[in-house]
Amino acid sequence: MRWQNRRLSDNVEDRRGSGGGGGGGIRNLGIGGVIIIVVLALITKQSPTQLLSKVSQSTGGNTAQESSQTVTNASDEEARFASSVLANTEDVWTALFKEMNKEYEAPKMVLFTDVDQSGCGTAQSAMGPFYCPADDRVYLDLSFFQEMEQRFKVVGDFSKAYVIAHEVGHHIQNLLGISRKVQAMRSQLSETEYNKLSVKLELQADFLAGVWAHHAQRMDNILDPGDIEEALNAASAVGDDKLQEAANGRVVPDAFTHGTSAQRMRWFKKGFETGDIKQGDTFNATNL
Repeated sequence: MRWQNRRLSDNVEDRRGSGGGGGGGIRNLGIGGVIIIVVLALITKQSPTQLLSKVSQSTGGNTAQESSQTVTNASDEEARFASSVLANTEDVWTALFKEMNKEYEAPKMVLFTDVDQSGCGTAQSAMGPFYCPADDRVYLDLSFFQEMEQRFKVVGDFSKAYVIAHEVGHHIQNLLGISRKVQAMRSQLSETEYNKLSVKLELQADFLAGVWAHHAQRMDNILDPGDIEEALNAASAVGDDKLQEAANGRVVPDAFTHGTSAQRMRWFKKGFETGDIKQGDTFNATNL
């Protein structure tokens, strides 16, 4: 991925080492969250659904007011990479929102180490990257990228960019009011039925990550050969079926919350190939 020597985002808060702690739970898990939940389920002999439910029911605290600094050219390479990718998502979504006669409000990205506070509760590195709609921030402990490589054998800069773009996809859903509609239905549906909605929400975020990649390539020529394969490998690695099989030795479709490996790859690829946000209605798709 060609990201060096490009604009860095002004919306990155570097809180690494600030030690923001506190109570509360994550309400909106990202890609890393489902990975850790499945691993914890294996250790504690509970189902992933039970653990996800417990995490979802946790209440959050206030957003941390820890000291932070903006990522600059003098920052370490991983921080500059994350900032560069976020800047590119800003450029792409600003242009796409303008086409929809809307103004894009960019999210902030918080880089933290081990633990911090978000508007959705405690941000912990064990939960992986996630987007918090309460404060419009993406929370990321950069050590997650090392875990992707070591545990899941997912390598390459663009696989990391996919993770960031997926979480920004959740921000797009929040801006468009999609997330609120889904959340409002939680109390009206059984756990199984709500899980199905959650899958559609996550697959749409994968689609939106693909839409970003399409336009980022068209606007800035960011892709190297093999980059899309890197993103597809990352999407495949975090499929519910693959994670459940690894953790429990069996697959429980009713407990899916993010979609299968095949579904996640298919929707990212569709977003990349079409670049058309209108083709990402996973909620009314006849075939996910």
